[in-house]
Amino acid sequence: MKHLTGWVGHAALVVALLAAPLVTAAQELVSVRAAVVNLRAGPGTDTEVRWQLRQGYPLQVLQRQGSWLQVRDFEGDEGWVAAALTGPARHHVVRARVLNLRSGPGTQHPVVGTARYGDVLPTLRRAGDWVQLRGPNGQPVWAAADHLWGW
Repeated sequence: MKHLTGWVGHAALVVALLAAPLVTAAQELVSVRAAVVNLRAGPGTDTEVRWQLRQGYPLQVLQRQGSWLQVRDFEGDEGWVAAALTGPARHHVVRARVLNLRSGPGTQHPVVGTARYGDVLPTLRRAGDWVQLRGPNGQPVWAAADHLWGW
């Protein structure tokens, strides 16, 4: 019996160690609040503008420096944005070349539209492996979470 208890203890330790990165890897996400925001090479308006992001674009926060956020997008690109130009509104960006938007959370529901790679859609809620979004025409639609990046 002692051997079994020792094995169970080791198994619990392995599970705890494997789960630890999941807990510490919790990511802070923000989205662009302004119509257009400059993504910069560094934290300040005197640094190079790498590209511009449009409203709703979700970003993962890597660090904060004063009133600036170092962020990463869904493609892994990094840069800096002014924190005041971001907010907590939940959005997803499409990672699939073409994404079927469905009337319900599952492949048994009919396709009611499509979205393309890089499209940004407001997030309404999540149900398991499916995300309800506000579609391009404003209607609620569903998409498989593994084809999206964001909240």
